[in-house]
Amino acid sequence: MEDRTGQDVLPFGVYAHNRGVVTPQYSVMPPAGILPSRLPGLRDTTVRFQTSPEMGARFAQVLLEIAPGGGTEGARHDGLEHFFYLVSGELDLTIDETHHRLVSGGFGYVPAGSHYTLDNGDAPSRLIWIKRPYEMIDVPVPNPIVGHRDEVEKDRPHTDGRYWQYFLPTDDIAFDMHVNILGFKPGNYFPYVETHIMEHGLYMLEGQMLYQLAGDMHEVEAGDFIWMASYCPQFCFCTGWDEAAYLLYKDVNRDVKFR
Repeated sequence: MEDRTGQDVLPFGVYAHNRGVVTPQYSVMPPAGILPSRLPGLRDTTVRFQTSPEMGARFAQVLLEIAPGGGTEGARHDGLEHFFYLVSGELDLTIDETHHRLVSGGFGYVPAGSHYTLDNGDAPSRLIWIKRPYEMIDVPVPNPIVGHRDEVEKDRPHTDGRYWQYFLPTDDIAFDMHVNILGFKPGNYFPYVETHIMEHGLYMLEGQMLYQLAGDMHEVEAGDFIWMASYCPQFCFCTGWDEAAYLLYKDVNRDVKFR
């Protein structure tokens, strides 16, 4: 008789254990639960939407997994503003005919009205893509910005145990979004629970943290994504043995809207 020992037993996880949570105030999105898709105009690129207006967000954040030789099929121009952060790999970012070579930790801001192309090199790349409609006011649209994480000063406005890296100018009212890196030494935490009008998209770059969202506690690690709606109470604590850091989007510098 054929030995089928263990073959009729379903594997661990049949009960659908998962850290993923979606609520009206926040979401926690581990990478394993975000299914791959494709988009027109992107070649050899796997698309994983982390948040979008369908979730209730006013922006979209996407992880692009770009195969060697992949990227955009020509210049893209959709009227939105875009921010790119290269998690791993190397690729070329062209903004309005100006070419930039991004390596891991590199970033680029594409203002509304500009066009861009992405061309990957010989190895796979992972790229965070943030996009949203630009909110015009009576000032000129910002210029493109390209840089690298290692070239941005680590600001410590509150404590030696935490740092901020500001990728977009914080003193220019033309910008309606900020994208920063926040870093924490083990055992460090927010000094209070934040409850504010700014919406957030948070991508864990390294380490692990305990995050309190609307009174619920969630453990997160590198590769996880969190969306936080306006006024979602939030607090975090750096757990584990190593430093933690995350990429943080928020909307800024614009008045409230009355519907």
